[in-house]
Amino acid sequence: MRSSNPVFSRRGFSRDNGYAGFNTAQQAGPANPYAQGGGANPYAADATNPYAANPYAPQGGVQGAPPMAPPQTDRMTMDDVVMRTGMTLGTVIVGAVLGWIYLTDERFGLAIGAMLIAMVLGLVQSFKRRPSPPLILAYAAFEGLFLGAISNFVDRFVAPGAAMQAVLGTMAVFVTMLVLYKTRIVRVTQRFVRYLMIATMGFLLLTAVNLLFMVFGGGDGLGFRSGGLGILFGVVGVLLGAFFLALDFKQVEDGVAYGAPREESWLAAFGLTMTLVWIYLEMLRLIAILQGDD
Repeated sequence: MRSSNPVFSRRGFSRDNGYAGFNTAQQAGPANPYAQGGGANPYAADATNPYAANPYAPQGGVQGAPPMAPPQTDRMTMDDVVMRTGMTLGTVIVGAVLGWIYLTDERFGLAIGAMLIAMVLGLVQSFKRRPSPPLILAYAAFEGLFLGAISNFVDRFVAPGAAMQAVLGTMAVFVTMLVLYKTRIVRVTQRFVRYLMIATMGFLLLTAVNLLFMVFGGGDGLGFRSGGLGILFGVVGVLLGAFFLALDFKQVEDGVAYGAPREESWLAAFGLTMTLVWIYLEMLRLIAILQGDD
């Protein structure tokens, strides 16, 4: 399943190749989804395997067997994902530090420009068939500049200490969702993805409508940025980001299980970074509303 929104299309694994099992039948029961044999195995070496036509697919192997292990240098591993995610998030952090220090007060307009550039770069990568490391790192740098500037603004004028609280909250959401995913309390199925995409489209539509009301009607628009409704909207935003983390974890797990090309680890890093940025911004806004209502 691929969302019509390129930002939430899961950045490449599912693009034009049915990756991550969202275009194939997924096993909904408690059985191990990586079990061999039988039509229920989403990793069966056949048309359902997006890598069946490449050198990583088994040649003349048993139907339903996992892909033949390719040379380690050509295959995506968990270490690759961790390393590239660390590089991408590290770039975000460096950009955030610079944005916090330099993009304040009269230079805040530059932070808005950085946000727009990051949005364009993210959309370009979302539509590309192959990952571009320079493009991903450039997105991370400009996104970091904006995050640093907006965090400094909120911390100084709206809710002192909100930035650190948002960082800790984002880390807590990440760890919690990772545990829920690894223990299979949260299962990523076709139904899960369908409902998540519908909820996200609704959330973005309401956000856009609220923004229009704010621009043309003044004030807080429909009230999604303050009060009880704002708190509810912020909680929903954090939950959506958490569920997208589960989707990211699923794609990483599937990529390693399939023997995906090593370059796919950049897409995994890109997806995780975008999701964490989403959670951080929603957490920052939620904390600002909660402290502002005190």
